[in-house]
Amino acid sequence: MDVIDRRLGSDCVLRTSRVIKTEWHIPGWVARLIGLENPSYSYEYSEVNLKKQMMVLKSRNLNCTNFVDINETLIYKPNPQDSSKTMLEQSALITMKGVPLTDYCENLMVSTWDNNAIKGRDAMEWVIKSIKAEYEDLALKLANEFVELKQPLHGIPLPN
Repeated sequence: MDVIDRRLGSDCVLRTSRVIKTEWHIPGWVARLIGLENPSYSYEYSEVNLKKQMMVLKSRNLNCTNFVDINETLIYKPNPQDSSKTMLEQSALITMKGVPLTDYCENLMVSTWDNNAIKGRDAMEWVIKSIKAEYEDLALKLANEFVELKQPLHGIPLPN
């Protein structure tokens, strides 16, 4: 992926534009039938709003637009019932045009998108759990170091 532009506005909103490369793993005959070429490229725009504690990410495909338009939106925001948790709202509009077997191709695209969405959520959960585990491990090590520092040095007690 390549970052095209990234700016932090005076409104405390970080805005980023990127181009993302993807590989579609679909049957070869379907790829030939609809003219799909790998890799595919997408444009992604995101806003991270510090004041609202919210991130909005929108993406759309850049190639293969003669037969499919994919517009995806992800919104991360605090859970209204528990602000220590984050909610994810995810949606996509997939439109096929001018291809044979439109229903089959749309269902295939939706199925692929659903599977990738699940993988993306799983990856985000893994990252969060890994960071939390590292934080807890570091906190425990620091607490142990602090306890050791409070021990007397060579029989000389430390002042409080």
